[in-house]
Amino acid sequence: PAARGESGGGGQKTFRTLLAVPAAATDREERDGEERLAVTASRPPADTVSPVERGIFWSRELEEQVPPGFAAEEAAAWLSAARAARVASLERGGCGRSSNRLARLSDGSRACVRYGINPEQIQGEALSYHLAGVLGMQERLPPMVLALVEARGRQWEPVREELRGSHWAEGAVVSLTRWVDNLTAVVAPAPWGAEASAGRRLQPLSAGELVGLPPSQLVELVQWSDLILFDYLTANFDRLVSNLFSLQWDPRVMRRATSNLLRAPDGGLVFMDNEAGLVHGYRLLAMWDPYNEPLLRSVCVFREGTARRVAELHRRRSAAAELRRRYRAREPLWARLGFLSERQAELLQARVDFVHRHIAHCRAQ
Repeated sequence: PAARGESGGGGQKTFRTLLAVPAAATDREERDGEERLAVTASRPPADTVSPVERGIFWSRELEEQVPPGFAAEEAAAWLSAARAARVASLERGGCGRSSNRLARLSDGSRACVRYGINPEQIQGEALSYHLAGVLGMQERLPPMVLALVEARGRQWEPVREELRGSHWAEGAVVSLTRWVDNLTAVVAPAPWGAEASAGRRLQPLSAGELVGLPPSQLVELVQWSDLILFDYLTANFDRLVSNLFSLQWDPRVMRRATSNLLRAPDGGLVFMDNEAGLVHGYRLLAMWDPYNEPLLRSVCVFREGTARRVAELHRRRSAAAELRRRYRAREPLWARLGFLSERQAELLQARVDFVHRHIAHCRAQ
């Protein structure tokens, strides 16, 4: 099993659009008070199949090739079992920082138990997981559930001695994330990795170049477009952004593994360790948005379902409300950590609105 690393680094402040595919025509409509853009795209030659539809959306044929990730039914079953299972043992290593542990559960499964440096990291992990559900991309994140550390409680009684050596506080909330075998490291695709590593401005990737890419690369780019959008919304600096930041010291960092991103054997990307998202990341916007925002602008091809959900959250101004509803319904321990502050909720909506405007801008090109 691949070890789960902590944050990496990386950095460059100047970006140009990477996946910009021009539409043939754009018409502007108004409907129900929301601006909508209708696009008529050029048809590809008869002997080729375009990976892009209507100028900015990955084709349905391409999306169907994306590995399914963690199916909703499978995730729900694991979460239910993890809540009921006892922790049979706790082991050091394999789950990031030294305060974390690899747990073997009584049902035979394993989970990474993450003990945050402070509670906001566990809160960020939980809220990021459920925001992925609101956005329709939760299958890319391993199933995660919260647990209450109680040395004399039923769940933790078998590892009481191990808990004493862990220095975990009694009553602390930790996260249990399903362990996944045979994950491998992921290097950023050429548009981000090679260009950034060489210190050049990132160039637009034309429709013709997309058509020429092998299916495996296109399937990975579909997932990367979701990842970059997700990390912008959560202000997560602990993945590709941290690698970009470190370019100022290490010009080859983009040719190395991307922090907190792994690949399953079927080629599906796994968005790991999201504890920097939403809470911790929102406190550090001034430092990291000079990297996060240009990175978002570098993407102009999206999954249509993702764009549709963003548009709905923008139209209804309901990002925080939808997240709160899902979080409270699916996480029994939500009240132990609480929800976003009013200011954080406003920041989430503002970032949804920014993504919506960016998608509209990509259409207009």
